[in-house]
Amino acid sequence: MAEWAIVYIGACLLGWALIEKRFASTMVTGPMVFLALGLLAGSKGLGIIELGSGDAGAVIDVVLQVTLALLLFTDAASLHPSSWRKDAALPARLLGIGLPLTIGVGWLIATLLFDGLGIWEAAIIGAIVAPTDAALGKAVISNPRVPERIRTGLDVESGLNDGVSLPFILLFIGFGEDGVDTSAIVATFVEAIGIAVVIGSGVALVAGWLLIRAAAAGWMSPAWHRIAMVAVALIAFAAADQLGGSGFISCFVGGLTFGGLTRSRLATEEVLADDLGSAGVQVSFLLVGAVLVGPALDAATWQVWVMAVLALTVARMGPVALCLIGTGFRPPTVAYLGWFGPRGLATIVFAVLVVNDADLAGTSLIVTVCTITVTLSVYVHGLSAAPGARRYADWYQSHPDQADLNEAEPLSQHPKRARLHDATPIDSPAPKGDQ
Repeated sequence: MAEWAIVYIGACLLGWALIEKRFASTMVTGPMVFLALGLLAGSKGLGIIELGSGDAGAVIDVVLQVTLALLLFTDAASLHPSSWRKDAALPARLLGIGLPLTIGVGWLIATLLFDGLGIWEAAIIGAIVAPTDAALGKAVISNPRVPERIRTGLDVESGLNDGVSLPFILLFIGFGEDGVDTSAIVATFVEAIGIAVVIGSGVALVAGWLLIRAAAAGWMSPAWHRIAMVAVALIAFAAADQLGGSGFISCFVGGLTFGGLTRSRLATEEVLADDLGSAGVQVSFLLVGAVLVGPALDAATWQVWVMAVLALTVARMGPVALCLIGTGFRPPTVAYLGWFGPRGLATIVFAVLVVNDADLAGTSLIVTVCTITVTLSVYVHGLSAAPGARRYADWYQSHPDQADLNEAEPLSQHPKRARLHDATPIDSPAPKGDQ
């Protein structure tokens, strides 16, 4: 990548570092800013960052994949099973029922909108635009006034659905290239999931045991605890990828295993890996803005825009509403869980995977749809995250006895029947100082 591109990226990171906290209480998010900065730096703007320069494409691919791998590992490692195991039914509904339905609805919409697209290429679109990215609307899962089980459910869903969606994407790519083959279905699931689980958990167990022994012997400083965590994530990703498995699934499984093994036994604060992941997210959106958004805006037809809008609304909110039947959740909660499913880095990385690994006639259209969907999501979900979380929290806290709401107790405790007319309006004023 050209030296001026590096200077530009560094200047953008430095500039955001100077003002990031000031914008934390506003509707402006990092991805919104960096996507715009990337568009400015691309071929439609200053021409500082372009795909045609040297190995820029390979560098961008590495940055995107490593960033997603670090995020999956650190998110998983920081999950405390005790905080959500008692109510695993909520993320299980969102992942086990809501996600497959979202893929199916997206598949149907893509089939209806794009006449020249093959059935499996439409399925690829449905699967790629399905995973959510909670990082695009942190206020949604970080506002302490929102019920903990709702925040945790969205957080766990966003951490797991990347890995759940990937096997579908790989299957659809195979079907699109070679036709339906039952043996391919079995092989893909074994490779993408089985190998990844074995590699991810194995790397985490061995590395975690070694780190615990080294720390106990006094051979390792706390700084290297944090550096080692980054190394474990990279090993889990690269080893699984080289052996035919999913590096991303490996990272998430490895993170869960590593966190469970080392928690309370090793000072493995995820500070370094988390900070690197956060910086990587901003750089990734800058690169996406520079090399993908401009061409996508030029290529986007009305069908692409309709697909993006429906992917963020109908394809997400309808399946979420269906999977929550029987929970007793009130309409504001169903709307909150349904709307706040932003699409982000995983969708872009999976689109790049199609470009690199698939030979499909509709690849260009797939990338355009994914880019427009993510771009739209970055801004509409970013702008609505903080005020949406405040209004939902106001509705929840307006009830004199919050314990009477099903949102306040695990699904396993036989939720009470929801009475729709009891729902308090969600436009109550937010208290000052809430972010």
